[in-house]
Amino acid sequence: MTSGLIAAALAVVAFLYACVGHAGASGYIAVLALAGWPPEQIKPLALLLNTLVASVGCWNFLRAGHLPWQRLWPVYVLAIPAAFLGGWLVLPALWFRRLVGVVLLLSAWRLGRRLQDPPLLQEPRPAVLMAAGGGLGLLAGLTGTGGGVFLTPLLLLCRWCSTRQAAAVSVLFILVNSIAGLAGLAWAGAWPAGAFARPDLLLWLAVVVLAGGLGSRLGSRHWPVAWIRRALAAVLLLASWKLLGL
Repeated sequence: MTSGLIAAALAVVAFLYACVGHAGASGYIAVLALAGWPPEQIKPLALLLNTLVASVGCWNFLRAGHLPWQRLWPVYVLAIPAAFLGGWLVLPALWFRRLVGVVLLLSAWRLGRRLQDPPLLQEPRPAVLMAAGGGLGLLAGLTGTGGGVFLTPLLLLCRWCSTRQAAAVSVLFILVNSIAGLAGLAWAGAWPAGAFARPDLLLWLAVVVLAGGLGSRLGSRHWPVAWIRRALAAVLLLASWKLLGL
């Protein structure tokens, strides 16, 4: 794959993920793996791209007023240390990734059938949110993602959030977990020398951030809820394809 093709593929991933409040790590991993990048360089680069795109997504979704902070702040409490731990651990977890891939596939099917927000939302208990945040934060660190691809389906299927609220909660979750995952990689000494010593990297970063900024702008303010849910189902299918190795 040429540098231009890689940049275009990363931009498409960033746009699609950003419009639903995600940042695209699982998609970046798939693109870079297909491009022949060594595994030890893919995880830190995916987390870095995640951090940049999630930063833009936070700006758009939070400015639009979609974050229900008072109801859902406990989901972040254990997520950050758990994501750090997951970034520090290196586990041979092929069976685990395939199990998660099946869960995402089923979530995509469920969300694709229910295109509108429910008329009534349920109030989550803080202890349940803390446990969910900790478990998903650990999963995010282990898989080299920000965890939003796991959190958003949970929020929607449990009816804890509307679609745009779930996107806002998830994009902030992704940002803090991606930063913690990068810190865990650095702490473990798994940051490969010269991982980002690519002359075309700045172009990739610029293209991806611009695409992500446009996607999060459309998702936070303009796209109908049914469109966002369809895009989310497509994102989950892409992530499950990556995790299942299809």
